[in-house]
Amino acid sequence: MHDSYFITGTDTEVGKTYTTAALLHAFIAKGHQAVGYKPVAAGADLAPDYQLNSDAVTLQRASAIALPYAAINPVLLETPCSPHWAAVLANKPIDTQMLSDGLAHLKQQAGPVLVEGAGGWQVPLSETETLADWVVAHQLPVIMVVGIKLGCLNHALLTAEAIRARGLTLAGWVANAVDPKAQHSDEMMRYLDAHLDAPCLGHLPFAADASPAQCAIHLDITPL
Repeated sequence: MHDSYFITGTDTEVGKTYTTAALLHAFIAKGHQAVGYKPVAAGADLAPDYQLNSDAVTLQRASAIALPYAAINPVLLETPCSPHWAAVLANKPIDTQMLSDGLAHLKQQAGPVLVEGAGGWQVPLSETETLADWVVAHQLPVIMVVGIKLGCLNHALLTAEAIRARGLTLAGWVANAVDPKAQHSDEMMRYLDAHLDAPCLGHLPFAADASPAQCAIHLDITPL
């Protein structure tokens, strides 16, 4: 068991937040003081004042201890787009030291810290730096969320290859059934099981009304 993990996805909109929250509940059920961390969020989308990001609030609510919003999400950018461009639009360059300080602060209070990325693995923070660079600097083991849909085999294998090419460990992966109409999903998951060379931590079924706490029963964090 590590003191922190980075949660990436095979694409945007594959259920990283939902899966991270479910993983938090799974860790907490095993007696761990797990907390979520969304270092960078692009999209201030939560009413009434639109000064919060709904994904970060989901992680805040799923964490084992009560934490202020800023501890969960130190960098919030208003526009829902790539962080590097959202930062330009806000005239607010992303300070990666702030991201690192936030992670260190959480690790002093609880653990493991589940760090949710933004978008996919190579999402840019600026013209010269990606979030993957920050993950490499901290040598975080990675958990990959695979949205089970057409194209996911290619996306999953490429993402796994890119993670390992940076010298990081793919600690595990989670299959998330994001498309209820996806054909051959069982075959997709069988193929990934055989070719990702990392433990599958669970298959989250498509359930439009299920909470992350309810879906935690489908996860097995033992391999971590």
